[in-house]
Amino acid sequence: MATATLTSWVTIQDLIEQLGDIPPRRILAKPFPGTATEEDLLDAERLHHSLFELVDGVLVEKGMGFQESMLAGVLIAYMRAFVIPPNLGVVVGPDAMIRLFPGLVRAPDVAYISWDRFPDRKIPKTPIPTLAPDLAVEVLSESNTRKEMERKRGEYFGQGVSLVWEVDPRRRSVTVYSPDGTAVELSESDRLDGGEVLPGFSLELRDLFAELDREG
Repeated sequence: MATATLTSWVTIQDLIEQLGDIPPRRILAKPFPGTATEEDLLDAERLHHSLFELVDGVLVEKGMGFQESMLAGVLIAYMRAFVIPPNLGVVVGPDAMIRLFPGLVRAPDVAYISWDRFPDRKIPKTPIPTLAPDLAVEVLSESNTRKEMERKRGEYFGQGVSLVWEVDPRRRSVTVYSPDGTAVELSESDRLDGGEVLPGFSLELRDLFAELDREG
């Protein structure tokens, strides 16, 4: 199995570029970048009451706001309604940390994991299991950069993820990425389907993004 290694960096700007040109405010200074562990990751989430990922020994705060969280929740509801009755697997949200390989812990905003990908087809008891989801969903926030998302997709596909959806609340679009590099952008008037990962799953994107317009 591959192991994450820290690329040599001399300045803070080097580190920022290595992480995908993300805003410096998302990088924790303690523990010192390059030295953080999974234990530090769990401690940081308890201490700061926020969500983080572990990348190259660096704790990186997830870029997620109210609308992003709401859309992730809506997707979870739709996906669970499809996945749970036939018991296809598990759908988790952004606080479910997943070890893609030692030293790299990601937390997709939504992930579908089929039972075949779980050891013994059981829910792991460890807080950070080693898993590769069948489907990873990232809901883009304003602090997510193109380079950051390119890196994430490379990591996901490199560890066996079969499908990645990137949801853009501002453009009201979803881009569907495949391991072969194919990318299809869907608009609010299109229908999102599960392809070979979730055959039969279908969602009108107007129904997803309509949640942003609801009023009391």
